[in-house]
Amino acid sequence: MNTQTHGTWDAWVLTLLPEVFPGVLGASVVGKALERGCWRLHVEDIRAFATDARRSVDDTPAGGGAGMVMRADVVGAAVDSVAERMPGNCVFLCMSARGERLTQERVKRLSEADGVGILCGRFEGIDQRVLDARGIEEVSVGDFVLAGGEISAMALIEACVRLLPGVMGNGASVGEESFEAGLLEYPQYTRPRIWEGLEIPDVLLSGNHERVRRWRAEEAEAATRKRRPDLWQKKE
Repeated sequence: MNTQTHGTWDAWVLTLLPEVFPGVLGASVVGKALERGCWRLHVEDIRAFATDARRSVDDTPAGGGAGMVMRADVVGAAVDSVAERMPGNCVFLCMSARGERLTQERVKRLSEADGVGILCGRFEGIDQRVLDARGIEEVSVGDFVLAGGEISAMALIEACVRLLPGVMGNGASVGEESFEAGLLEYPQYTRPRIWEGLEIPDVLLSGNHERVRRWRAEEAEAATRKRRPDLWQKKE
């Protein structure tokens, strides 16, 4: 059940690259939902909260080492400014390779809130004191490293927005996607019936809905066992 307290879901993004938004979030069904007002995107330039003439946002890491670290005073001021405008049940996250892995279940919970605040790091990262003092949870979209959090933020937002009421044309399709039942999705086919000598499986053209349902369930289980044994182990 959706527990939103108002009709519009809000995404608040704090970034040093505001010019890259909305990017892919302005296209396809997510972009159309943005145009219709199903959700709102607020982009805050962290550099606007710098206090010196050079608008410095980073400094050398304490203890030495390569690269630069985003300053606690600048990032903290940006977070506080946004937090004052966010509804009480919004969650503040930081996209980070060292964070907890994002799951579909977590995405569903985020989509049921009034929105989410997302802090995008750059350079070697963000001063840990900001994350600790403001209770900002670190979240990862996978076991790999990007140059910054913007692409990950877009992925998280798109995953949430497509679950909002009225965004996807066919609500039934959302319920059959990967991870919805703890399994990967079954393979999909469409016309032409034969392509480069490869045919659509006969069962999908049989018109027998029960046979199709069983085939899809078997294919989903087989794909999960092969590609994600960690998920399959949880099902057993």
